[in-house]
Amino acid sequence: MSITITLQTPLTRGETEIKEVTLRKPGTGEMRGLALSDLLQMNVNALHKVLPRISSPMLTEADVAKMDIADFTEMASEVAGFLLKKSPEA
Repeated sequence: MSITITLQTPLTRGETEIKEVTLRKPGTGEMRGLALSDLLQMNVNALHKVLPRISSPMLTEADVAKMDIADFTEMASEVAGFLLKKSPEA
């Protein structure tokens, strides 16, 4: 499962502009050293660790740190959603 997010404010890395980021549902390996509850609560420090592990193009922690807050919040919401069981009606 993955989702592509169009950034409201593109990220610049050198001469490259990142306008879209695809996030994939994390596996247990990407969750090492993190608490699920931190991600569900959209803990900034936890998201700084997990977003580089599940993003394409791969974001760095520096990219995440300079990200527009609206884009960061959208990504945080998607990550939290990945952790919840989908209802059969969905």
